[in-house]
Amino acid sequence: MRDFGDRTDAERRVRDMSSMGDLATEQRNPRSSGIDTMDALQLVDLINAEDRLVAEAVSQQRARIAAAIDVVVERFRRGGRLFYVGAGTSGRLGVLDAAECPPTFGTDPQMVQGIIAGGYDALVRAQEGAEDVEADGARAVAERGVGADDVVMGIATSGVTPYVLGALGEAGGLGAGTIFLCCTDLPNEVPADVIIAPIVGPEVVTGSTRMKAGTATKLVLNTITTSAMVRLGKTYGNLMVDLQATCDKLRDRACRILIETIGVGYDEAAKVIGEAGGSLKVAIVMRRADMSRPEAERALGEAGGFVREALRRAGVSPAGRSPADGRAGAEG
Repeated sequence: MRDFGDRTDAERRVRDMSSMGDLATEQRNPRSSGIDTMDALQLVDLINAEDRLVAEAVSQQRARIAAAIDVVVERFRRGGRLFYVGAGTSGRLGVLDAAECPPTFGTDPQMVQGIIAGGYDALVRAQEGAEDVEADGARAVAERGVGADDVVMGIATSGVTPYVLGALGEAGGLGAGTIFLCCTDLPNEVPADVIIAPIVGPEVVTGSTRMKAGTATKLVLNTITTSAMVRLGKTYGNLMVDLQATCDKLRDRACRILIETIGVGYDEAAKVIGEAGGSLKVAIVMRRADMSRPEAERALGEAGGFVREALRRAGVSPAGRSPADGRAGAEG
């Protein structure tokens, strides 16, 4: 594990805390200075107006977000993993995004993982002091066997969380790709390949970064994992064809997707999915290309898992239903 040299974590905290008052996330918002005099509707209007600033702040980082997606996709194609590392709200949002990938995209739970300072208990009860030790973040990365095929994305809205910076430094030393997400101008140099910094401005409640900064974080994480999965062939058009039908809602969605793509009734859709071993991708290729299950599986493998490419290689006619716009006769 990385050597932190002669400086103690306490010394680093003093250095970083001395500039905390200058951070955008710590400033008072003049528009909310009188919130303790507002009624419920006024509070809703104020918070909603502030939230509308978030999407624009994220949009300003579009090129850097795209660069982060490229880093993630390249590592995924090498069999690597994505680790989110954060503390408090930032850590919880990373764990949330990681947990949602398997049911949505059919990924192995190891592919996207969330690491939160303080461990599992910090998900349900604040463990604020857990973020203060840089070496703990480094240790969390080292214990998971992070290497050159992986990506570690540190999330720290303040930009100075020691646990996160320790994790990023360790990851970089191990050859992993590194991404850093914050919501302020950085007071110090951060060891990351890509830095994403949507500046959302002061919070409605001073320093409460679970608000606008948390919303910006969720938007960025959604964009990165969704875009990465699309580029790995996890969708057909905008349909989630690699979903895991593990509950009634998702089983129903799987049937409706098949109805949309091959134009059969509900009962027939359920039957075809069963014949395809529960795989929507295989079911679509089987019916659209008139293949057996082994043939469809082989076609998908040769197409890198992309349904559209597998159908193109099979010479499937444009006739039929397409997820591009849901109209009969559109290109499939």
